[in-house]
Order: sequence, then C-alpha cells, then structure tokens
Amino acid sequence: MPHGLNIVLIEPEIPQNTGTIGRLCLGIGATLHLVEPMAFEITDTKLKRAGLDYWEHLTVVKHKSIDEFLSSLPENAELVFLETRGGRTLYEHTFKPGSYLIFGKETFGLPDWLLNKYASQTVRIPIYDARVRSFNLSNSVSVAAYEAIRQLES
Repeated sequence: MPHGLNIVLIEPEIPQNTGTIGRLCLGIGATLHLVEPMAFEITDTKLKRAGLDYWEHLTVVKHKSIDEFLSSLPENAELVFLETRGGRTLYEHTFKPGSYLIFGKETFGLPDWLLNKYASQTVRIPIYDARVRSFNLSNSVSVAAYEAIRQLES
C-alpha cells in the first residue's frame, strides 16, 4: 500500500456506496474499515455489483462498534473525521501516511459525541452552494482520499 491510508465507514447504510468505496480502496491501496451496525450484509448483491469482482482482493477490517474500532487503533494514529459540520476544510489539514479518514452514515453523518471529542480533527469538504447539504458518501471518500494522496505525493 503506497500511502497506507485507511478509509473508515461508520454504520454504512447503502451497499452500493460501500461497494464503490471498496473498489476505490483497492485502486489506491487503502484498507477499508467497516464499523457495525451496517444496514446490509457483505454478501448483498448491490454491494457486490458496485464493487464488481474486486471485492475479494480488498483488505476489509470489520469492527463491532465505534468503541471497538477506536480501541483497535495503533498508538498515535492520525484520525481525520470528515463531516459537513467540520470547522476547517480538508485543504487546511496536513495528511500523514497511514491516516484514518473517518466517515459517518449516509443519513446522519458522524455522531455528535464523536465530533465533540475529536473537534480539532474534524474537517469538511467545501460546498459552495448553500442549497446542497452534503455530497454522496462515495464521492466524499474519493475527494478526501485523493486530497490525502495529492499531499503525500507532493
């Protein structure tokens, strides 16, 4: 894995998004972390269709809860929470190799308690039209992952 990035989906709800994100993770050499509960099974055909035949080659780590995920992290892990309510943009953040890019579920985002605990590590993707509340999860993961890669390769 060239950059050692980790993509973390907390309680994902839409299998097509997770499949698309899995395909992206394989393409960029990232590990995909799935934090339960999930609204679908890994065997869901919609997930498989979006991930095509790449899913079997992907490195996936499942966690039973947010707390279990957090306790599994290596010491000094770089955590980056992406949320529309983040104070800084992802362009103002300096990514490090092995960063964990953490995303919430499609209908709600990240829980308030997590955002409050990690407020200084929460960033947002800029949205330039106030009529747009948020972007699709798989698009957001792509934008953030490639910004991290752009910085790491500079």
